[in-house]
Amino acid sequence: MQRYNILWADDEIDLLKPHIMFLSKKGYDITPVNSGADALDKFGDAIYDLVFLDENMPGMSGLEVLAQMKNARPHVPVVMITKSEEESIMEEAIGAKIADYLIKPVNPNQILLSIKKILDQKRIITERTTQSYQQDFRNIMMAFNEDMDFNEWADVYKKLVYWELEIENTEGKGMSEVLQMQKDEANANFAKFIIKNYEGWLNDPNGEKPLMSHQLIRKKVLPLLTEDPTFFILIDNLRYDQWKILEPLLTEYFNVDHEMTYYSILPTTTVYARNSIFAGVLPADLDKIHPGFWNEDEEEGSKNNFEKEFLQAQLIKNRLPNVKMSYHKVIHMAQGKAVVDNFNNLLHNQLNVVVFNFVDMLSHARTDTEMIRELAPDEAAYRSLTKSWFLHSPLLDLLKKIADKKCKLVITTDHGTIRTRRPYRIVGDRNTNTNLRYKQGKNLDYDKKNVFVSRRPEALHLPRFNVSTSYVFTTEDYFFAYPNNYNHYVKYYKDTFQHGGISLEEMIIPYIELSAK
Repeated sequence: MQRYNILWADDEIDLLKPHIMFLSKKGYDITPVNSGADALDKFGDAIYDLVFLDENMPGMSGLEVLAQMKNARPHVPVVMITKSEEESIMEEAIGAKIADYLIKPVNPNQILLSIKKILDQKRIITERTTQSYQQDFRNIMMAFNEDMDFNEWADVYKKLVYWELEIENTEGKGMSEVLQMQKDEANANFAKFIIKNYEGWLNDPNGEKPLMSHQLIRKKVLPLLTEDPTFFILIDNLRYDQWKILEPLLTEYFNVDHEMTYYSILPTTTVYARNSIFAGVLPADLDKIHPGFWNEDEEEGSKNNFEKEFLQAQLIKNRLPNVKMSYHKVIHMAQGKAVVDNFNNLLHNQLNVVVFNFVDMLSHARTDTEMIRELAPDEAAYRSLTKSWFLHSPLLDLLKKIADKKCKLVITTDHGTIRTRRPYRIVGDRNTNTNLRYKQGKNLDYDKKNVFVSRRPEALHLPRFNVSTSYVFTTEDYFFAYPNNYNHYVKYYKDTFQHGGISLEEMIIPYIELSAK
């Protein structure tokens, strides 16, 4: 175990020799001094991992010494020890960013606990986390051999996310590789589960099935509506792990009343999944609400312009034609600020829908921009970038206002993303869509393994664009690549975050109801 150097300043240091001997036997090297001036001299001459500082010493007070130490080396943790229980002294010490605060008399175990909490915390947490994950690893692997249903698959995914976030906060990088292997195994088995069951979910009226995109608003959101405003915030492309990173930032303002996951429909893209959320129907039926929807401009971006109309049609269908509502889509910072500035007017509506496209933009930028590639090379960095955006976004400003007015709040998404690592050769004509996780077209040529193929789009309630239209979905972490310029294509898109196919990350996504504190 690493030996730590600790500086201990106390005008009664001689009385603390039993404590120092106790800590020395535990493997800590203690440098004792009996004044603030001596403490500063030692602090300037050597490197210490931790300082124990008596607050009430003759000459320079502990707080004065603390100020100079923090000015010189702000990252060295300092523990203040004092006989005083005055609140003002505690606040001054806390304001100076002390690591701990102990009241005399202190016993050796108190001191040892403080040291371990500050210096050994990461090591201890790493050891315990590794041990706990190793135990749970077996349970998860055994579950893959069971005939799991959609709820059990959601539980497995949540458990994997839990361990991913726990391990990320430790020094156990070796465990990260083991976890990635288990996630890969999970996605391979999940793909088989979806291929076996997905069509039945959409077509068997009596079968057990998960909540899916086209049912979300009718089953979850509409029952919440009253005369008081409800805010429905859809953050495009938000994975469950990204939500768990944002959750602690929101609990300062909100209680999480209900958290669950639901399943995105296929393809797991905005054009299909999000339009189905707002329309309340599966993609093949979008044409009935907006005639010519699938025959108009084939550009994907043009397909996202009717979400408000789809939502209004769903309200009418559910006999709620008089619900006062608003719809805003935020793609640029200025649009988000405009929604925040208009907040008081939104309070007159029963339902306020705000779509934040930033996470989706981030995932595409991750593919297309070299700088973002450098910022988000893996899942941990991708989560960190999402958190950084959120902390400085108009969305957080909007949520604070919602909390201040005690409005009901729902946060969800339309689909997630997966980091693609393995290329999958496919050949299609020039009319084939460009998405890397699914292809829709005619005369597609590909290997039959590791894909989900539908030559009958109507069975998946997907639009048929011509008599020979078929859909091919990638599974696990594959991405489609064309043989032409194959190596360049693979290098460019490998380790990018994509959506449209079948994976736990893309299909099992969060839905959260919150109330203001």
